[in-house]
Amino acid sequence: MTQSPPVREVGRPIQRAAARADLIAAGAAGALVVSAWAVGSWLTGHGTDVHAPTPPLYAGYAPHVGPGSLPALVLAVLVALRGPELAARLAWRPLLAVGYLASVAWTTFLALVDGWRTGIAGRLTVPTEYLHEVPGVTDIGVLLHTFTTRILAFGPHSFTTHVAAHPPGALLVFVGLDRIGLGGGGPAGVLCILVGASTPVAVAVTLRALGGAGLARAALPFLALTPAAVWVGVSADGLFAGVLAWGVALLALGAAGRRDGRCWVGWSVAGGLLLGGCLYLSYGLVLGGLFGLVVLALTRRVAPIAVAAGAAGAVAAVFTAGGFWWPTGYRLTKILYGQPLQLGTERPYGYWVWAAPAALAIAVGPATVAGLRRLAASVPAALEPIAPGPAESAPTGFRDRGPRSLVLLGAAALTAVLLADVSGLSRGEVERIWLPWAFWLVAAAALLPGRHASRWLLAQAAVALAVNHLLVPPW
Repeated sequence: MTQSPPVREVGRPIQRAAARADLIAAGAAGALVVSAWAVGSWLTGHGTDVHAPTPPLYAGYAPHVGPGSLPALVLAVLVALRGPELAARLAWRPLLAVGYLASVAWTTFLALVDGWRTGIAGRLTVPTEYLHEVPGVTDIGVLLHTFTTRILAFGPHSFTTHVAAHPPGALLVFVGLDRIGLGGGGPAGVLCILVGASTPVAVAVTLRALGGAGLARAALPFLALTPAAVWVGVSADGLFAGVLAWGVALLALGAAGRRDGRCWVGWSVAGGLLLGGCLYLSYGLVLGGLFGLVVLALTRRVAPIAVAAGAAGAVAAVFTAGGFWWPTGYRLTKILYGQPLQLGTERPYGYWVWAAPAALAIAVGPATVAGLRRLAASVPAALEPIAPGPAESAPTGFRDRGPRSLVLLGAAALTAVLLADVSGLSRGEVERIWLPWAFWLVAAAALLPGRHASRWLLAQAAVALAVNHLLVPPW
């Protein structure tokens, strides 16, 4: 009688094939990046400027080291070698604290490769940034009432580039910081790091709340060590990513909370306020509503979503009563984007529609690309009806919905990226602009085999360190 081979031996060829497919996916993303660089450089050299000093990234080639170089390298090795183990065995709350500290340290050390003044304190003080307009804001009511009149370029009182291209909430964040005595580039840069570096924790909280406790743990080291941290420190888009992620996380906690308790109301209100605030930080964050639909689809609870929508509506009501009408601001910003001498007009759509994803591939790193390959392969199984079974120990009380939550959250982020890309409203600098969506994609790395996690984490860190030591953004 012939014995069946052990299950482990049968599974090994499948595992090896999957590992090869992961490497092929990461290699394909690398080929896309190289192609974007080669074609972008060729176009610029032949009279069609793509307006990216080192395409597809908006940064100049300038090899250098700085005070953050050695600490960043040491931290990367420690997280890669010990991170997966700690993520598996630490209690949940201590794990979140360790994950946040690692994310803050990683982001700060990367920024300090350029030094304190250039890497942190000076990023938001250049003439195109928000802090340039802060001294001129003497009356918030007047600012809101006149904001739309100052969006278009070439007027006598036109806003600087970043202020004009965003709703007033972004500027008001830095005005508020200045009003409490924390003015200047240093405090503004630190704020962006502290909020932006909390995004990994918020994504992990969301995954766990929606039934993916194991995936949340596996994802956290990748989220904390992501190459996207290069642009979190320091840019306002990193801050936007943190606000959006916590809005989604709090909404998920509310929707997954006990029906007989009242905590879900507080979580939902807080989540709605943050998501409503997102609308006034960046026009593109209106696509964050896709995450709300994911929460609704997974929890099937309408009441928390309705409460959150009411809280978001209250934020909109405050801004509207103050004098800023969001649809008018958005319409004028689209006109601004097409005005002469604006990069949105100058950058060729035919190049950026495929080069922008190459820039995103750098920001999320090769492990994310491999994780997304596995995520795509898991879609059929993840979307199958969930059979009744014992409840998971996560706070949702749901049976394990981790793969499904990861698929739907990733799909929401990819949809937002696709819409921004095809619309032509994101041409270049997406490594920064798409930060609010990037971290949700990085979470897909949780699907990579645990025995390979350290190697993939080292690959992630290598990308970030290479970018930060070879390139400098011209901000």
